Amino acid sequence: MSSGLFAKSSGSGTELVLLHGWGMNGDVWDTVAAPLAEGGRVTTLDLPGHGRSGTLDDYCLPAQAAHIADSLPPRSVLIGWSLGGLIAQQLALDFPRRIEALVLVASSPRFVCGDDWPEAMQAGILESFATELKTDYARTINRFLAIQALGSEHARDELRLLRERVFRHGEPRPAALAGGLDILMRADLRARLPALRCPVLLVSGERDTLFPLAAARRTRALLHDARLEVIAGAGHAPFLSHPGAFLETLQAFLDNLK
Repeated sequence: MSSGLFAKSSGSGTELVLLHGWGMNGDVWDTVAAPLAEGGRVTTLDLPGHGRSGTLDDYCLPAQAAHIADSLPPRSVLIGWSLGGLIAQQLALDFPRRIEALVLVASSPRFVCGDDWPEAMQAGILESFATELKTDYARTINRFLAIQALGSEHARDELRLLRERVFRHGEPRPAALAGGLDILMRADLRARLPALRCPVLLVSGERDTLFPLAAARRTRALLHDARLEVIAGAGHAPFLSHPGAFLETLQAFLDNLK
């Protein structure tokens, strides 16, 4: 990986690259990274401006994808959660020869709702976060973490893990946070998604309040080669709340790639 992009790798075999969500860092994957490394080479990275990674002049979606692409292995399975899933989709669309398969965890081509995309987050909620971010971004992050844990049958433990890991390596840069919120509010990759030809796994939490099942089903319908797996009882971060079920689902998908 490049000097400006912090990455942590372990294991050997199929290249698995894990992209975290808004405000977090690569450590959010710690619960599942070690088991995955028993059968592949697992790389968790900090997105630009987060954790231990350097900053960018431009945090728009194409710029972040291009920056990460420079450091990817020649061929990899991308696993993206929430905002990381949007970046993973952009990477797979812009650099298709580099991507063997795509795993989207609680992520879709459009994060907010619209007249033709009704089952998604209200844009006004993210706009309020963007406004609050200018005065108290630590509080904004904690509010967002609380929303992510809503609905999960293990919400308390999930929120505890998120809070433990979010500031483990310092606070994310305000410009990176603002850029990530802008992506969540404005990105819309639906028109391009049918062009994806790599296998795609969609992993959705049954109780996810940010990414409802209806949005997952609409996303699957846009894709050429996709399957949807639902983690019972999980919210927005199934790899934290239900790591066993998540790993079983992911491993079955990876086995089918061989």
